[in-house]
Parts: sequence; C-alpha cells; structure tokens
Amino acid sequence: MKAAIYARYSTDMQSAVSVDDQFRLCSERARSEGWTVVGQFADRGISGASLIRPGIQDLLQHALVGKFDVVIAEALDRISRDQEDIAGIYKRLNFAGVRLFTVSEGLISELHIGLKGTMNAMFLKDLADKTRRGLRGRVELGKSGGGNAFGYDVVRKTDALGEPVRGDRKINQTEADLVRRIFTLYADGKSPRAIAHLFNAEGSKGPSGKTWGPSTIHGNKDRGTGILNNELYIGRLVWNRLRYIKDPDTGKRVSRLNPVEQCVIHEVPDLRIIPQDLWERVKVRQASVALGRSTSSEAAGFWDRRRPRFLLSGLVKCAECGSSYVKISQSHFGCAGARNKGTCGNRKGVRRDILEETVLSGLQHRLMTEEHLDLFCKEYTKEYNASRTTARAVHNQQIARLSRISQDLDRLVDALIDGVPADRVKTRMQALEAEKIKLDAMMSAEPREVLTVLHPAMSGLYKNSVMNLRQALTGQDAQAEAMDLLRGLIDRIVVHPPNADAAEVLIDIEGDLAGILSVSDKSKKAAGLSPDDLVQIKMVAGTGFEPVTFRL
Repeated sequence: MKAAIYARYSTDMQSAVSVDDQFRLCSERARSEGWTVVGQFADRGISGASLIRPGIQDLLQHALVGKFDVVIAEALDRISRDQEDIAGIYKRLNFAGVRLFTVSEGLISELHIGLKGTMNAMFLKDLADKTRRGLRGRVELGKSGGGNAFGYDVVRKTDALGEPVRGDRKINQTEADLVRRIFTLYADGKSPRAIAHLFNAEGSKGPSGKTWGPSTIHGNKDRGTGILNNELYIGRLVWNRLRYIKDPDTGKRVSRLNPVEQCVIHEVPDLRIIPQDLWERVKVRQASVALGRSTSSEAAGFWDRRRPRFLLSGLVKCAECGSSYVKISQSHFGCAGARNKGTCGNRKGVRRDILEETVLSGLQHRLMTEEHLDLFCKEYTKEYNASRTTARAVHNQQIARLSRISQDLDRLVDALIDGVPADRVKTRMQALEAEKIKLDAMMSAEPREVLTVLHPAMSGLYKNSVMNLRQALTGQDAQAEAMDLLRGLIDRIVVHPPNADAAEVLIDIEGDLAGILSVSDKSKKAAGLSPDDLVQIKMVAGTGFEPVTFRL
C-alpha cells in the first residue's frame, strides 16, 4: 500500500523540528505496517481549528486523484481540532477510497471521528478559557493583557528563580512625545489626514515602523482602537473590550464588541501620557465631528467607510508608489498614498465612469486579439516542449540510476553467497533498497502527458463573451455575477499620471490569463485545459506579454 504522511504544529512559538519528528514517527510506523511512503504534507505554525491550510488542502487534492491508499498522522488532532472539519476530511478521504490511520489511535473509524472530534473541540475551548483566565489575572495586577501600544516599551525581566516576568511595560519618551503631539494637533483643529501628512513629511515612523495613515490616528471610537481612543494614555487599562471568533468560511479572525459590563478596567497611573484636560478636549472634538457627519446626508454619504463595491475596487494601483486607488470624491478615484499619507506625488484623480468604460473596452477589443492568441500559442508550445524535455531527461536519469541500483544489489547478493559476513553489507543493502523505493514512488507519480489544443476562434468567442457581460452589468438579475466574472479577467490596472512626454493619464491593463481562457470557452473549461494547466499557463505567459496600455 502507498501511504502519505501529514504533520502539523500550531504556532510560531513551537519548534519547526516538530514536523520532522512527526514525519520520522509516522515513517517508522509505515515501515512496520509494510507500507511505502510516497508523499509528505505539512502545515507549519497553523492552528488545527481551521481548514484553510495549504498542506491539508494539497493532501486532499492528491487523495482524490488516487496518489496513495492511506494517510498517516501522529494523532487525530494533527489532522484537525474542529468537529466539522475532521468529519469533512474523513468523508472526503473515504469517498476517494483512502484510509486514515494515526500512530496514537490506529485505523480511524466513524467512532473516532465522533468521540475524538468532540474531545479535541473541548480541548480548544478549555485552552481558550484558561488563557483568558490567565490574562485577566495579569490585567488585575496592572500588567499587559497581550500586545503593546505605541508609546510604551515591553519590560523584560526575571524573578528570583530566573523565571520570566511578563506583562510589564514602561513609557517610551520619544514615542510618547509623538502621542502628545497627535492629541494636541487634533484638539487644535487638525484632521487625522493632515497629521499623518505632517509626520510622514518629517520622517516619523508609525506604530508598525512604517508610514502614518489617518486610520492609525482616528481608529474606531466604540472599539477603542486608534491613537486618539486608547485609554491607556490616561492611565486606564481596559481589557476584554473585544472578542475574536473565526469565520468558518475563510478561517480568518473577526472581532466582535463585548457588552460594556464584561470589560475589565484597571487604573495604571504610572503609564499616563496625556493630561486629562487634553483628553477631554479631544473627546469634545470627536463628538462634534461625529454630530456634523450624522446631520448632513451628503457628508454622511461621503464619509461612510463602508463604501459600495465598484467594478474595479481593489484592482487599480498607482504606478509611482504602488498604493491602491481609492474613492476621493463622488465620481473620482485617486492614489491612497498621496491622499491619506502624503507619501506620493501623484495627485491626479481619474473619473470612475471613464476608467471603467476604458477598461471594459480594452478587455473586449485589445486584451485578446488574434495576434495575441498566435503569440501565446507559440510561447506556450515552446515552454511546454521545454518542460517536457527536462522531465524526460530527469526520467531517463532515474531509469539509469535504478539500473545501477539493481546491479549493485545483485553484486551484494553475490558477495553474501561467496561468504562475505552479512553485517558488512547489511547497511549498504538497506540504503540501496530505500533509494530504490523512493525512485519507484517518484516515477509512479510522474505527471501525465497533456496534449493541449487551443481553439482557433478563441479570440472571437472571448470578445462576444465580454460584450454579453458588459450588457449584463446594466441589468439587476445577473449584475453581481457579471461583475465578478469581469473582475476575474484582470490581475491589476496600473495608472500612470501625466508627465512631460504624455499629457494624458495612461493605464496598463494586466489580464489574468486563466480567467481570459475560461471566459473564452462556452463549456466553462478553457479549451480542454484543467485547472493545473491554467496555473502552468499563467506562469508561462507572465513574461513576454506586455500589458495593454490605454489613454484616458
């Protein structure tokens, strides 16, 4: 039987050697069972509470195409600690005809999935409760409940027994001076954006060690985020204002605001940076700004940070600094680096409707022409042939090595027959046998031969498809789907501001080749290409294909 090994450790605080230890333990068990290990998969520093892990996803993909017969892990909690995820993994492996085996529990059945899955989920909850209890005890002593704030340094010291004392911090005077300036400037009428511009012009570093942004300063008043809302600056340590849960679809942590009565507040006067009167002035101005935004419908619409999702949102980049283009008025996009941080000289805005129409026209008429298709076919064929030549060379080397191993093993057997002591040749024979097994496994996993035929009318099909998508944007029923499909055709759009050589704004449209090929074929599968082929094509075509440039 062919076996695959999966290993995982949870956090960056754990040793990466843990994976090697798990591989070694599982390999020994595989040998004792008489199984041949043909693959190893691992996730390093990733929690078992999420299924968004590259290693486990790669393992499942290989299982579905029959690369192995059994999966070995140290224990079931290495596969997953989430009840839903471990059941889903087991069902997928079972569907593929692959058994699940662990060193701790043996062959896994539905009984293990139910009992161990529940126990692992309870372990996670119990661990979280104990962690919160320990952090609260630290907060009650006036110490940090995790993380640090701008304006403070972490104090590292040990107790009488040499054990580390955690949670202490002290004021960083240089950063504290910046915090006082922020409060003073804001109270005197400067906006967070103006303060960020000023600090970036002076070369001051923000909390992340990079440039300042307005959101770093204004944050969210209700959540206590941002420089202006951190009560630690007035000597109040507030803990448990937020709780974090994982989105089951994305695996990312999402914050939720806790009820006020669940917050833990502790006075730490030695950490005060901001005088009380200055803090009150800032709160009064924040309240007046919030009131002004809520009483003006036009202002409320402009300042609403939950902006509607436009066709090109997140795809447009500045050629000068690489920042994203964001909405700077009701009808214009502009460079975020120039507007929010003052770190870019590109202050030329572009009208959203003109930008969208230019991009749509470029997608339909310029991104895939017959000349582009011919060039792509030639480049793809050349690269494909080169890769197959390399693969054949490696394959021939493996065949030659297998032949030499067989000859060496035959000579060692002859030596044993001639009376050479077995202990003198045992180690060498074992090493050759192991190498032979490894080479056999590698050759059995050789990629399939692919004969790709690109339809000669692909460019015409593509243009018609984009035209239909453009028409769908004007309707309500399929508008969202059409927008997603059109966005899938674009890698990014780079905006070049006017210069001495060109008085107009220039944009480069860089297309996503996998999306372009997919939309070109009515069967939803690009000219017979599989997803693996599309990834390969995208890498091949990354060089040699210049982006399409347009003038606005």
